[in-house]
Amino acid sequence: MAHDAESADAALPFHVQENRRYWDEMAHEWVGGGERAWARDEPDWGIWGVPEHELDLLPADMRGLDAVELGCGTGYVSAWMARRGARVTGIDNSAEQLATARRLAAEHGIDLTLVHGDAEATPFADASFDFAISEYGAAIWCDPERWLPEAHRILRPGGRLVFLGHHPWAQVCAPLDGSPVVQRMERPYFELGRLDWTEATIEPGGVEFNLTVSDWFALFRRVGFAVEDYREPRPDPGDDAEDRFFVTRGWARRFPSEQVWKLRKL
Repeated sequence: MAHDAESADAALPFHVQENRRYWDEMAHEWVGGGERAWARDEPDWGIWGVPEHELDLLPADMRGLDAVELGCGTGYVSAWMARRGARVTGIDNSAEQLATARRLAAEHGIDLTLVHGDAEATPFADASFDFAISEYGAAIWCDPERWLPEAHRILRPGGRLVFLGHHPWAQVCAPLDGSPVVQRMERPYFELGRLDWTEATIEPGGVEFNLTVSDWFALFRRVGFAVEDYREPRPDPGDDAEDRFFVTRGWARRFPSEQVWKLRKL
């Protein structure tokens, strides 16, 4: 069985394999954050904890909806949807992250279906879900040319997809060595796409993806999504020097560090 799993992993694209290795190795660093997020009844979003009432990422009443979280990590977004009445499935590339999600689901008494797999090629049937969401899951770690058509396939007609991840500006201004963003361009905007952090000298990471805003729009049109809303979350005022991941609060007060897309399947 172990040999079969290794063979299956070897057949995956490099970025899927690398991101699986990366997240399995660092899953322990996200346990505490996952536990705190599971304990919250009201969602907040992204690296700055922008409250749900400002962004409206989730329907207030999800009773009767089949929902899927693409790249669910420790599963707290899935839990928030389940508490709103949805039947929830979460899929994640990291078995270690899912182990935390399963433990927390049991501790909180929340029924989730959790699947170890690749959000670019899910095992789900066509038109299985009414609502799909990704907060820093598939939204940044999967190839949008692959995961967006897959999300479209598994949504029912009129189904909605919401995702939140890095803003293109933040990644244009992110030094290639992995240090925090700066107020100058570090890479060409029009060359965004695959962002490989595996060789970064400061906190080397996995392989991320982002697009120019116009390329996002073009991809949505090709896949068959209509854009219902676009947001650029901004942190509240505070200590400008506060550093979260690779962005300081002061930078994110001046420039967009995150983006939210709200889409509907045509």
